[in-house]
Amino acid sequence: MPLLDNKVVFVTGGASGIGQECATAYAREGAKVIVADIDRQGAEESAHLLGPESIGLFCDVADGASVSSAVAAAESHFGRLDAVHNNAGIANPSKTLDETSEQEWDRLMTVNLKSIFWTTRAALATLKRTRGVILNTASMVGLIGQSMHAAYTATKGGMITLTKSMALDYAPFGIRVNAVCPAGVWTPMLERWASEQPDPGSIQNYLNQIHALGFCPHGDVIADAAVFLLSEKARFLTGCILPVSGGAELGYRR
Repeated sequence: MPLLDNKVVFVTGGASGIGQECATAYAREGAKVIVADIDRQGAEESAHLLGPESIGLFCDVADGASVSSAVAAAESHFGRLDAVHNNAGIANPSKTLDETSEQEWDRLMTVNLKSIFWTTRAALATLKRTRGVILNTASMVGLIGQSMHAAYTATKGGMITLTKSMALDYAPFGIRVNAVCPAGVWTPMLERWASEQPDPGSIQNYLNQIHALGFCPHGDVIADAAVFLLSEKARFLTGCILPVSGGAELGYRR
């Protein structure tokens, strides 16, 4: 039997990058997927590729009303939600704290962190009924830090501790809350970050080398881990911050 047979999964940022890879993997494992994205056309096209039981919805995770509307539409369409994957995020700008504008700081905090506040409030009632799952796409930089990326790392560090607190708060309702922590993953967002670096030409080699396994992957490796965390195979995992990093954080290497 597929690992997510007949599960209803709501994925933010599902029209591209890691979100699209996860949506594809969820559908392949039998889920009905809501691809929620600020790119309405991309969301609808991505959902169409997943099959007739998946839908694409406009969702701006920086707008609480938009999030509530999308979650309500998804629940109305399917009758329930079994999982919410908070994947949507932004990574720019690549700056130190003092170089980051207040507008840039607020934008990162809203898109990457406050969005979880909105999705959780909107979906909690149905997740209580289904004893569902919440999954957050965090990052290794939220655990170990990163130079020239202060505001972004702050959002991911906040997401990691939020995941643990939510896991404790919602465990009495049978809701599991976990996070995946990629290191480098080739996505449009990473490509943009790479282009902002002082020596963009050296970035591919750098990203290969920081992973102990020797290469910077694509989003399918994250999707495989995400499928596991949403499935009954992970039924006794909550508050787990799972590195999917190729060993990038393990220590000094020659």
